[in-house]
Amino acid sequence: MRIPRNLEVWRMGTVNYLKALKLQEKLASDRKINKISDTLLSLQHPPTYTLGKRRTDYNLLVPESELQTMGAELHYTQRGGDITFHGPHQAILYPIISLRDVGLGARKYVENLESTMIELSSLYGVKAHGQRKCETGVWVEDRKIGAIGVRISSGITSHGLAFNIDPDLTFFKHIVPCGIADKDVTSLRRETDMVLPDEEVIQNQLVSCFARLLGYNDIIWKDNIDIKIDG
Repeated sequence: MRIPRNLEVWRMGTVNYLKALKLQEKLASDRKINKISDTLLSLQHPPTYTLGKRRTDYNLLVPESELQTMGAELHYTQRGGDITFHGPHQAILYPIISLRDVGLGARKYVENLESTMIELSSLYGVKAHGQRKCETGVWVEDRKIGAIGVRISSGITSHGLAFNIDPDLTFFKHIVPCGIADKDVTSLRRETDMVLPDEEVIQNQLVSCFARLLGYNDIIWKDNIDIKIDG
């Protein structure tokens, strides 16, 4: 008989990128020693550009000194993937889960992240698809609606996915998103003919798609999380 599996979801609102990064590191360490169960951070970020561990600075198309004028930050991370943008009206999911317990390898896990965003898109009549060739993420025709960048250490995941609900797409013009040139970036607002509900509803739907695809039996929602991270 299969043991029921629960997913604890922290709904955190808007969180500074570095604070979220330190929180992920702490939770991943706790998950490795089974101090916590599978946990997912659901949040948004202030305007932030992030680079993956390949350090592809050349895909930032403006001088770093100009970012502050634009009201954006730049951070280097240990996730996979290339440069991307995070900002308001973009849903971020950071799963801190044990792939061993879920029964997935790295590739299948990434496919499930893609499927999460594809399924969410379909709820609003938008036909999206996953990666083709070397083009990671989720696309509507040739327009990118969702990005993926993950880190897996000792079978524990961190980082995750970013789904464009209705962000300011002009921020993407200052980078080569995910290192893929000559491709547009889009959003759910731009692609759907439906009236969108509050973003919190959409973000919760995205969480529910993730939980269902990965076989969780129940979601434990936690709000107003007050976390103090040292350093």
